[in-house]
Formats: sequence, C-alpha cells, structure tokens
Amino acid sequence: MQFNCGEAEARRRATAIRALGLDVDGVLSDGRLYFTSAGEEIKAFHALDGLGVKMLMRAGLQVAIITSRASPILERRCDDLGIVHLYQGVDNKLLALKDFLSIAGIAAEQFCFAGDDLMDLPVLQAAGLACSVPNGHEDVRGRAHIVTSLPGGSGAVREITDFLLRCQRSYDQFLPP
Repeated sequence: MQFNCGEAEARRRATAIRALGLDVDGVLSDGRLYFTSAGEEIKAFHALDGLGVKMLMRAGLQVAIITSRASPILERRCDDLGIVHLYQGVDNKLLALKDFLSIAGIAAEQFCFAGDDLMDLPVLQAAGLACSVPNGHEDVRGRAHIVTSLPGGSGAVREITDFLLRCQRSYDQFLPP
C-alpha cells in the first residue's frame, strides 16, 4: 500500500471507519467491459475481495456499492455477498453518498470509499478515508489517502478490508485457531 497522507494518519482515519463504499468498474472488477456477441455484459470479481467484504460486515461495518453503471451481474454479486446498500446507474455519486450516510446513521468521516476515476472524486473528497487502486486515474490516485498495491479486480478491495480490520483490531478473529 502507498500512503499519500502518511501511514500513521491513514491508520488513525481507519480506526473511525464504520462503513466501506466501493465503486465497481476498476475497483471491484478490473475495469474492462466484456460483452458477449448477444450483447450481454460479463464481469469478473475476485474471491479474495468477496471474503474481505464478508469479514468486514461480520465485524459490524456496513458496505455500500456506488457505481455509475447498472448491471444485473452486480445485483447478483451483491446478493451473494449480502450487500444491501446498492446504488447503481448513479449520475451523482455524492447524492448517493448522502443518502447512504443518512440511512446508515454515520458521518462522512466514518466512511471509507474506494474509487478509480474522476466521477469518484466528490465521494473520495467527502470520505474520511479515500482509497484508490494503482490502475486508477492519476488525478484520483494523487488525491487518495491510500493507493492499494493490487489492481482493481485483483484483490485491491481485500487489501482495504484487511487494513481496516487490522487498524480496528478485528482481523485476528478471522484467523483459524
């Protein structure tokens, strides 16, 4: 992980986090858009990311998806993971964030968001902890508190969830005895 704000500051911010928000294309998936000859969209999600999301929710944190594209595949993935806060087809991600914060009953400082492109910047700038991925747009990476080592769709979300769990001293409960 790269800590643009310094590791100590990133860890301090992480201790206050009560919810994680994720963009999809470029963060939860690799950002490439795949279509079959029949026009159906295909996405690949990483199992490491899925387990990290489940661990985070078991530790009591909420998870929200905020994405500008809409996809039935994403709905299925959210159902599989138990994510109930799904905002897709969103033009204004900041409005979606405000709605989620109201529903979740938390402040923006308690929200961590992972994004990779310019439309994510308003949410990243409002979040208490802003994360990006190495394959994200340079202007987004430069404004994030943390940039993961792994690219989107290849375990980047797991890096973030493990970091949050470790900073909140909740990680060890998931290790086998």
